[in-house]
Amino acid sequence: MKQFFLLLLLSCFIYASEVKFEVLGSGGPELDGRASTSYLLWIDGKARLLVDMGSGSMLQYEQSGAKLQDLEAVVLTHLHIDHSVDLPAFMKAGFFSSRSEKLDIIAPNGNEYFPSTSEFLENLFGKNGAYRYMNDILTPSSDSFEILPIDIKALSVREYKDFKLTLLPVHHGIIPALALRIDIGDKSIIISGDTNDADNTLSHLARNADLFVAHHAVPQNASGYAIQLHMKPSSIAYIAKSTRVKKVLLTHRMKRTIGLEKQTKALIKKVYKGEVIFAEDRMKLKL
Repeated sequence: MKQFFLLLLLSCFIYASEVKFEVLGSGGPELDGRASTSYLLWIDGKARLLVDMGSGSMLQYEQSGAKLQDLEAVVLTHLHIDHSVDLPAFMKAGFFSSRSEKLDIIAPNGNEYFPSTSEFLENLFGKNGAYRYMNDILTPSSDSFEILPIDIKALSVREYKDFKLTLLPVHHGIIPALALRIDIGDKSIIISGDTNDADNTLSHLARNADLFVAHHAVPQNASGYAIQLHMKPSSIAYIAKSTRVKKVLLTHRMKRTIGLEKQTKALIKKVYKGEVIFAEDRMKLKL
């Protein structure tokens, strides 16, 4: 009996997934020497999920060694330029890859200020789109692969071969935006996206997560329109503490927060006792 349990334990260890989270872009919309927001989920040495495609993310993706044919899905947390602008470049590069499988492009539903995912892709690649010469990418008869727009209007769970996504609309001013939780076996990551969490939605996703990827775009003393869009460090700290996340990664770093790392970390550590890390481009964390 003891040998049976030892073999069972050994088999679980052998087939356990190696999960790594890479920051392709740790910056925001400014000219700050950083790529804009983008993250990559690695499972057993393959890039399986791409979250956001800010400016510079495609170059970082290339340098990481990731292959487009390995992706199972793409999530755009919202359609601000610094989160989505490299999408056409990725799709064009895909034409020269060996990918032939469809690719889900998951993003928020639209409103009067922003297009839905479907409309966004139609504006890029539709018959009257900016890149209409690639119109076939929206069809099953594509010369490379088909992209499928998926609009998220409410809490949604999507299962893929190597991971599960839980997507939830969050408050980001007038901009439709998403936060997401990624579950890979017994490992989990929550990405806040851009939000001030005014509707207290992040706590529904973050419970006991291994990694809380929190967008840190404003300092504690921020005021005005900025705090309608982004969380202050104190908000990040209380979410991390109340949900018992194991580690916090501060990213989407902007000039107004750069240089305040010591003060920000001290403020967060008064409330949250776990590890706090400041993101850099091409940083890779093992879960």
